[in-house]
Amino acid sequence: MTFKRMLDIAMAQTAIDSSCDVSDLTCGKNKTVISKPNDKARKYLSLPFIADITTYGSGVVASVSEDFYDITDRYINSYTAYHLFETPNMHVYSSELRKKGADICFMAEYWLPKGEDMPECGCDLELRVMYPDKFRDLYLPEWSNALCRERSHLDMIAVGAFDNGRLVALSGASSDCDDMWQIGIDVLPEYRRRGIACTLTARIAKEIMYAGKVPFYCCAWSNVASARNAIKSGFVPAWVQMTAKKTEIIDNMNREQLLL
Repeated sequence: MTFKRMLDIAMAQTAIDSSCDVSDLTCGKNKTVISKPNDKARKYLSLPFIADITTYGSGVVASVSEDFYDITDRYINSYTAYHLFETPNMHVYSSELRKKGADICFMAEYWLPKGEDMPECGCDLELRVMYPDKFRDLYLPEWSNALCRERSHLDMIAVGAFDNGRLVALSGASSDCDDMWQIGIDVLPEYRRRGIACTLTARIAKEIMYAGKVPFYCCAWSNVASARNAIKSGFVPAWVQMTAKKTEIIDNMNREQLLL
């Protein structure tokens, strides 16, 4: 499967998620559409969106609820496309969102493999490919990126790294939509910076492609370590996405993440 084919599949999925046409993502113009629920959307998305702005590098698509249509359409047609995802312009949009009880919540970068030939990063640990019956007892805090307890039925495959029988790193693949599986990775702190994350990420990407699916990888723009792992593992940036949520949801997330 070529990068072009995987990118086409990703765009088709984004069109489903964002209630738009694939041509809207490639036309080089900015477009605002009304967000709608869709059973084929990525399972972790809460649809309809309040406001979500996506770009593959050629214009943007904003998928919004009707209440946020005017302010979002005005925003995306006021600045050059890539500046829409940068400060200080984002502050303009954030100010308008807050007037309606919402704000910018998630800013994520999504990655796809360059192609089928994933790199061999090198790891001297034992690797094991595991299926649900082998990782059902691994829904633990240390593996919360690789596996998701709330959507455990979507976790299809995992690759573990073992040191003398002890699990020290785990990558997982979640069937978040029909044609694309998302990769998550966790490495115990004392085993980081040894090429283990790269080894597991590249290996599970191969397993996903063996299953006939497209692997994708997501990280926050500020997560430099995760972005470096994506690059080392043979991935390249494909699209970015900025999502607004109700302020009470954001406040609850902040309270849960406070360092006490």
